[in-house]
Amino acid sequence: MDLLATINPLYSASGFAVGLLVGLTGVGGGSLMTPLLVLLFGIHPATAVGTDLLYAAATKSVGTAVHGFNKTVDWTLVRRLATGSVPATAVTVLALYLLDSHGGASKLITTVLGVAVLITAAMLLFRNWLLRVLSRHLPAEGPKHAVALTVLTGAVLGVLVTLSSVGAGALGVTALFLLYPRMQANRIVGSDIAHAVPLTLLAGAGHWLMGSVNWLLLGSLLTGSIPGIIVGSVIAARVPDGFIRPALACVLVLVGGRLVF
Repeated sequence: MDLLATINPLYSASGFAVGLLVGLTGVGGGSLMTPLLVLLFGIHPATAVGTDLLYAAATKSVGTAVHGFNKTVDWTLVRRLATGSVPATAVTVLALYLLDSHGGASKLITTVLGVAVLITAAMLLFRNWLLRVLSRHLPAEGPKHAVALTVLTGAVLGVLVTLSSVGAGALGVTALFLLYPRMQANRIVGSDIAHAVPLTLLAGAGHWLMGSVNWLLLGSLLTGSIPGIIVGSVIAARVPDGFIRPALACVLVLVGGRLVF
């Protein structure tokens, strides 16, 4: 009974709505949940990001287990990404700690969050077009320096995800499609999800050490999001993707614009 009393129905309902969208589209977790917590519920930006990072780590651990069982994770690719993201995440957490001591972390997180949401919206709308255009200028096997560019991609994701909890999905997958055009799509997605686990776990642990994680909020969100993801996954095949992604992108543009401006 005490456990039930700690669950906030509004947070659980929000978790269900976002989980439903993630189940339908595969993206939208951090890019919707974190801005929702900041704008609608007035949660401190650092707390919203820190809580969402651990939420993502828990969720994507399950996804990694499934992809690992299905052998759709390229662990070499995961290692390359982590080589860039782990040090970048550690440095970003340290920078946030120093900024927070001077009161500058909140503004930085809010601005980066808004920009990251807008970029995610652009990727939703224009990813296929962008991939077609850039693929004309790349060799069929991908860029020459794919390994170095993969490490760099990991570093960029490490900074962006630590500051905003947004970017590991839409941005990471798009970059990997460009770097590894011959790799099967399910292996790219599985590898991106597997890489997100250590990234979000390390970044979330850093936010936790700074006191930026609300455990009761995390529990309420998971209570709603888990059934939401299940429902969304079940009905995904019945709802046209051509309708959902543009609608989600429009919502992200409004949310990202509100955060930036």
